[in-house]
Amino acid sequence: MAVVIKKPAPGSDFDTPRWHAEAKEIQKFGDVIQDMPHRLDADARAQMVGQLNQLLSDSIVIRDMYKKHHWQVSGPTFYQLHKLFDKHFEQQVELVDTIAERIQLLGGVSIAMGGDAQEMTRIPRPPRGKEEVPVQISRLLQAHKLIMEECHDIADAADKVGDDGTNDMVVSEILRANELQSWFIGQHLVEMPLVNPR
Repeated sequence: MAVVIKKPAPGSDFDTPRWHAEAKEIQKFGDVIQDMPHRLDADARAQMVGQLNQLLSDSIVIRDMYKKHHWQVSGPTFYQLHKLFDKHFEQQVELVDTIAERIQLLGGVSIAMGGDAQEMTRIPRPPRGKEEVPVQISRLLQAHKLIMEECHDIADAADKVGDDGTNDMVVSEILRANELQSWFIGQHLVEMPLVNPR
């Protein structure tokens, strides 16, 4: 028996996109799914989700600072820093995704919009205009330091509630990547003579 698919008549509801759709949120920000197949209870997961969302907001901001400085860098080290800032931006994109997925895995809701990250972040907002390279690097180093301290606090809290997955993620992935990036950009502030005097 052949299946016949009728084509909707022009002007019917079947060929009109519904682009003004609205609905209630299916999960509020700050809530965690209560009953899910995870060994941690809802209170422990909620605690970790709260701390991870703070880390996520700060990671989104440092990611965007790297892109800002990539676009606005100038001076004798332009080429090297232009490339390095973009490389670090791409690495931060991956870290942001890793943190957001961990939040979802724990039954929470991750922040996702730049405005939300800006409201939550503890990283001071840079001006819209262009700054000198040492100031750009200094801002990034301060942001890395804050994120590394958060990683330590989250790892400690995760250890206390038995959240081995979060502990491993913040130490092995987020902390180590931020330490490495901080070291790479910090070396651009070391004062070195261009020529060794004999």
